Amino acid sequence: MDSEKIITELTFKAVRSSGAGGQNVNKVSSKVVLSFDLFASKCLSDDEKTLISEKLKTKLTSESILILACDEDRSQLKNKEIVIKRFIKLLQNALIVPKKRKPTKIPRSVIEKRIKEKRTTSEIKQNRKRPDV
Repeated sequence: MDSEKIITELTFKAVRSSGAGGQNVNKVSSKVVLSFDLFASKCLSDDEKTLISEKLKTKLTSESILILACDEDRSQLKNKEIVIKRFIKLLQNALIVPKKRKPTKIPRSVIEKRIKEKRTTSEIKQNRKRPDV
């Protein structure tokens, strides 16, 4: 994955931030909304696209578009930087392929220990009974 090429495929939109903030909120469009069309991307291979679509299926729209927004800062430029960093980190985490788990064999000593403990608890319970006369 080449992050420099992927950044060129992103589309940004500046929107007015919601919530309280005084008179500045009504005038300035500081919130940045990033959108990325996953299957239209030329930088990612087909395998990478399927992996990302599986891992991020809850964050994708029905048209397989990833939408991220940021309105943390009052500056539109800083919000744009923050949302780009989030996007790249999200893609990098989605492209990590987990290692395949190797099933391990239970050691003989563990099995013997379990059986021994069962035997001792059984003996303890047998000793609680009334003796046969």
